[in-house]
Amino acid sequence: MKRVLTFGIPIFVTALLARAQDQAALDSIRIAAKDTVALARFYQAALGMQEVNRIENPGGTEVFVNFGVTVEAAKANKAPLMILFHRDSDDVKDPIPHVIFVVKDMAKTVAAIKAAGGTMTGEPRPFKGSNTVLGFAVDPAGNRIELIQRQ
Repeated sequence: MKRVLTFGIPIFVTALLARAQDQAALDSIRIAAKDTVALARFYQAALGMQEVNRIENPGGTEVFVNFGVTVEAAKANKAPLMILFHRDSDDVKDPIPHVIFVVKDMAKTVAAIKAAGGTMTGEPRPFKGSNTVLGFAVDPAGNRIELIQRQ
């Protein structure tokens, strides 16, 4: 009986995940900045994202960015967008919410983040018991960024 249950659990979990993906999907990520246009330039310089849309609201400018070598490629990319929305201060009270990126070359990404005006909260380090390297950065508006390099 135990063998049957052990075998059945992965099938059950896979079925639940497939059903969840049918019901919901990630649309976008929203982070905030006092100067959203400057923050969009940071993400372009640090991670190669392109501005794909901009909305001028009474409260401030919203900038939409996505990955792509060109603006046209970023607009055609079906991946979820990152939306940069206006807030009146760069003082981020809650350090837990953050954006997570998978990167191919941690050292190159860290150098690009620093060159674009971001900071690292420490040196990237291996995640114990895995072939994964984790790094944590902060963009110029105070938003936290997690970097994952799988080897």
